[in-house]
Amino acid sequence: MNDAPETPTARDYRGTVILPKTDFPMRGDLPKREPDWLARWERMELWNRLRTASAGKPKFVLHDGPPYANGPLHIGTALNKILKDVINRAAQMAGHDADYVPGWDCHGLPIEWKVEEEYRAKKKNKDEVPVLEFRAECRAYAQHWLGVQRDEFKRLGVAGDWQGRYATMDFPSEAVIAGEIGKFLMNGSLYRGLRPVMWSPVEKTALAEAEIEYHDHVSPTLWARFSIVKAGAPDLVGASVVIWTTTPWTIPGNRAVAYGEEIDYALLHVEGVNEGSLLRVGEFLLVALPLLPQFEKDTGLGAHSIKRVLKGAELAGAVATHPLKGMPEAEGGYDFAVPLLPGDFVTTEAGTGFVHIAPGHGEDDFLLGRAHGLPIPETVGDDGTYTRHAHGFEGLHVWKAHDAVYAAMQALGTLAGKGKLTHSYPHSWRSKKPVIFRATPQWFIRMDGEPASGGTDDTNTIRRKALDAIAATHFVPDIGRNRIGSMVQNRPDWCISRQRAWGVPIAVFVDKRTGEPLRDQAVMDRIVAAFTAEGADAWYQPGAAARFLGEGRDPADYEQVMDIVDVWFESGSTHAFVLTPERGLPWPADLYLEGSDQHRGWFQSSLLESVGTRGVAPFKAILTHGFVLDEQGRKMSKSLGNVVAPQEVVSKSGADILRLWVMNTDVTEDQRIGKNILEQQGELYRRIRNTLRWLLGNLDGFDGSEIVPHAELPELERWVLHRLTELDAKLRKAQRDHDWTGVYPEIHAFCASDLSAFYFDIRKDSLYCDAKDSLRRRSARTVIDQLHRCLTTWLAPVLVFTAEEAWLARFPESESVHLQDWPVLPETWRDEALGAKWATLREARGIATAELEVARRNGMIGSSLQARVALTGNAFAPLSAEAWEEVLIASQVALHGGAEVEVAVEPAPGAKCDRCWRVLPEVGQSAAHPTLCRRCEAVVEGQGG
Repeated sequence: MNDAPETPTARDYRGTVILPKTDFPMRGDLPKREPDWLARWERMELWNRLRTASAGKPKFVLHDGPPYANGPLHIGTALNKILKDVINRAAQMAGHDADYVPGWDCHGLPIEWKVEEEYRAKKKNKDEVPVLEFRAECRAYAQHWLGVQRDEFKRLGVAGDWQGRYATMDFPSEAVIAGEIGKFLMNGSLYRGLRPVMWSPVEKTALAEAEIEYHDHVSPTLWARFSIVKAGAPDLVGASVVIWTTTPWTIPGNRAVAYGEEIDYALLHVEGVNEGSLLRVGEFLLVALPLLPQFEKDTGLGAHSIKRVLKGAELAGAVATHPLKGMPEAEGGYDFAVPLLPGDFVTTEAGTGFVHIAPGHGEDDFLLGRAHGLPIPETVGDDGTYTRHAHGFEGLHVWKAHDAVYAAMQALGTLAGKGKLTHSYPHSWRSKKPVIFRATPQWFIRMDGEPASGGTDDTNTIRRKALDAIAATHFVPDIGRNRIGSMVQNRPDWCISRQRAWGVPIAVFVDKRTGEPLRDQAVMDRIVAAFTAEGADAWYQPGAAARFLGEGRDPADYEQVMDIVDVWFESGSTHAFVLTPERGLPWPADLYLEGSDQHRGWFQSSLLESVGTRGVAPFKAILTHGFVLDEQGRKMSKSLGNVVAPQEVVSKSGADILRLWVMNTDVTEDQRIGKNILEQQGELYRRIRNTLRWLLGNLDGFDGSEIVPHAELPELERWVLHRLTELDAKLRKAQRDHDWTGVYPEIHAFCASDLSAFYFDIRKDSLYCDAKDSLRRRSARTVIDQLHRCLTTWLAPVLVFTAEEAWLARFPESESVHLQDWPVLPETWRDEALGAKWATLREARGIATAELEVARRNGMIGSSLQARVALTGNAFAPLSAEAWEEVLIASQVALHGGAEVEVAVEPAPGAKCDRCWRVLPEVGQSAAHPTLCRRCEAVVEGQGG
């Protein structure tokens, strides 16, 4: 029989530790959960609830630049809409009524192009389809994609008045657009004129600058002789002016040669030529002196002598012959004089210092020709083929004309050289084909000058007023001011007509007797009323002219204009039918937000349209974002296989990940996206989610009775509240200024560095092991309560789904985080001196933790709780030894004075507490709880144990 006493079983204290408790899951499972949140918001009519709750608050209006209703969303459109949504939600939570009306651009060439593609697939001739039938098919196409895109935007978490969305093809929208054109008509700004415009031979229409993109293009080049037949100096007669051009097809349209009055020109005598050169020994040529070395290389000029150098001004009054004069097939079509004219646009940057002038094929050419009364022949038709006015070349397409022009000139002895040049050239953004400059009758809005005849005021001084408006606008980034300013300063009159069918017609009648547009407000009122009820189709109905002209006017006396208005004019007019009292939206908008390419697109068309009709801009501020590139900084293209589709990101990772990516980049620069970057965003998301989960877990059972007044909080807690005021100030400044660069990365850094790696680490011991009612634990929970409220509402504009989940996990009765405002933080929380003190203390802490890590790596200790740390130096003096034990998460700390900083680490003497794991000499001194420290013994006893 064994009479030895039994060894007492070691007690398990795990049940006495207050561990975090929450139902908020660690995994977001966003692709599965996000649609459920969307359905919930739909059921509770969250948007309408927000509008009701916001009644009386100051309005914030971000006017939506309309995306094109043509195909599924791409990543750039997703970035744009997410950024808008974040800004709207932030304004709402900052105390505004942020009513947002999303819209769509539904007219124009891209949709016509798609419908025509369907026709071509069915071998259907578009020209045989009645215009109203064609317009109906375009409307149906746009309506389909509008619905698809609306659902995709919703899936991204974008909130807005989806029921009250606007579209440029809505009947009331078409009516307002027609009415806005009417305002330019009535004030005299609108006129029809012959001007060179960028013309797409493929699409057979004029194009706006915003519909142009630049690609490398190989152009044939040509050097041509213009033989001088009249000049002030006898030695110039018989010499040839040499021009260089990258558009040989424009030679049939040539009517003059331009020179620079201050340029030095060399009259040279050709004495030798290289093999293959088209120059002739014995001839005299005129070339700009600075360009002569390059001319020698390009044309094979050999030995030569310069007879004299003359200023361009000496060429005043000189006349030459056309290089196609005498072409047999032309039948005398080029037997006219070609004057030499001064041009301030002539430079010595390239070519020969002379510019051949085809007034129908360039802006400078046109203006110089108009100033000198030159004829403007229509040598090229709508489809890019020569007309009968291009004598000898009729029917030939301009892109195939260079060989014929070369041959004709070589036969006439006027071809001085030919070659090829790869350069950046304008292309249609839709067809991807090169465009031409072509003078055609178009409708323009005058940028400068007095009103046209019949105008009522000087509203058409648009350029000056637009530049004034730009100066008064807040730009983010500010460089946008210079970009749009230089474009407006240098732009020509605004060509608003397009020779297409799907759009709002330029509803104007022209008097056939005078050629003047009819300016009659009663006629315009009838048109607007009909468009409001029936849409712009009313213009194409039989009898429309008689209906709108009214009694007393014979439709036979008037031309009914059938051009449609440029879609940029349409989208530029959207402010007129969205920012209205009927919608409860003030004018002008607080903010316009689009990609940086819209300085020449929507920003500019909106500015010009508004300035031309109202005298001021329709916006107070403009924010521009960059383009989306792949991870290597390349443009996305199907051929490279680097396209990131937002739909795929959402289905794989969730919309919150995409939204986090948007706000973690500097949106004013180009952004990059790809598999690795999205994985990085996923990791950032997990850290934020874990922070929210930790907060929720440590708030289990928290109620107001625990709150500790600010003055009684420990210094560490007051420092955390001070940091909240700093972040709050940055967030509110970003909301006011619309500049969000770095804000959400800083919130993430706060979660990762200030909280998880510092404050949470320090306070885990107190939260888990202190008595429930201890001041230190209640203080920590007081601060954690504020951290949860602040972080969840601050993150709500970006992580719309996750923030809702984190909010309702704690406040299920409040219905939605999106019905909350950002917390207003007491001014007393801000303490700059405390912030500076703890910044210094954290530096000192870094020195000590580095030594603790060395000791851990060397095997001296397993964790910091097994250490005794001796801190020497004044840097450690601001805190007591007990406070440093908390901050270093060390069991024992000794403080010593001194100027030099020293940190010594050794194993802590004593035994390890089974409950808090601190190593202390006092462990083992209690008979009731021999494995606990005194703090833990008191807590356990207080729990009844």
